[in-house]
Amino acid sequence: MRIVVAMSGGVDSSVAAALLAEQGHDVIGLSMQLYDQRAGEQAWGTCCTLDDLHDARRVASVIGFPHYIVNFEQRFRDTVISNFVREYASGRTPLPCAHCNSDLKFSTLLDRALGLGAEQVATGHYARVEQAADGRWLLKRSADPDKDQSYFLFSLTQDQLARAVFPVGGLVKSEVREQARRLGLAVADKPDSQEICFIPDGDYASFVGRKEPAVARAGAIVDEKGQELGTHGGVHRFTVGQRKGLGLASSSPLYVLKLDADAGTVMVGSRAALEQTRLTASGVNWVSIDAPDSPVRVSAQIRHRHKPAAGFVRALPDGGAEMTFEAPQPAITPGQAVVFYDGDVVVGGGWID
Repeated sequence: MRIVVAMSGGVDSSVAAALLAEQGHDVIGLSMQLYDQRAGEQAWGTCCTLDDLHDARRVASVIGFPHYIVNFEQRFRDTVISNFVREYASGRTPLPCAHCNSDLKFSTLLDRALGLGAEQVATGHYARVEQAADGRWLLKRSADPDKDQSYFLFSLTQDQLARAVFPVGGLVKSEVREQARRLGLAVADKPDSQEICFIPDGDYASFVGRKEPAVARAGAIVDEKGQELGTHGGVHRFTVGQRKGLGLASSSPLYVLKLDADAGTVMVGSRAALEQTRLTASGVNWVSIDAPDSPVRVSAQIRHRHKPAAGFVRALPDGGAEMTFEAPQPAITPGQAVVFYDGDVVVGGGWID
């Protein structure tokens, strides 16, 4: 079978491609060029660099399959970076990796794969995909709970899941590195990328300010009663749940409770005020079930590293969903994803309002 593999140059995608080739598949490696590296821009983090593209090409050469670099610069700016800037400017906290996976990697690479006569697209994600008895495709957690990336893939459609392959989803990270050594891949001990690829220094506020100078609008920091406690240099510098960097003197810890981009205000309060039992989400994609007419018991993650919390979810008529938790959850953050699980199976997910 001909399979296109998205190759980042890291150990996970490299092993994914090598394992498929070893199984006898007709593998074609594709790497995404996300920015013009001839323009003298500051180097991005530990992924998406020129060295990463070279690493991917070397792996393809060692294993013996063709490798191509595809230019996604404009698409990356339009779908990932623009969303990132727009969300922060509107007082929300974006999740660029999820948008990159669904709006860029799978949608665009699937089109390229079909054009190359390939039937499937493989990546190095730690997730699993299976077909249920009724023919529906299921997205499941990986075998490695510490590396599971199903949270970032909740928006994959049935058509995309039908053509998705995750060769390392059944392995733990140490086993992936062992496979890389066995296969003689130079990336076997390459460090994982930890930061947002286009903000290697972690200073997202400066990045957003450069892209959208109008966001650096001074405003008030207020308490829950609207009393002004201080000022700030732009709502894009804050996220719900933030404690540090508020610049306020207080006898007890204060946390960001709410951001109002239109009014330019940052509301702060106690940790207890940060906890909520309900959220609504928009743009919901139901994966393992149809949109439920009545509440369904699930466990939900409101952040990638959030411990799944039990509760009930129901579909809303506008394509959204309402999640009610059995216990209060801290820092439910607009712009992040909420992903609903039934055990290891992704029920669905959407964007927190």
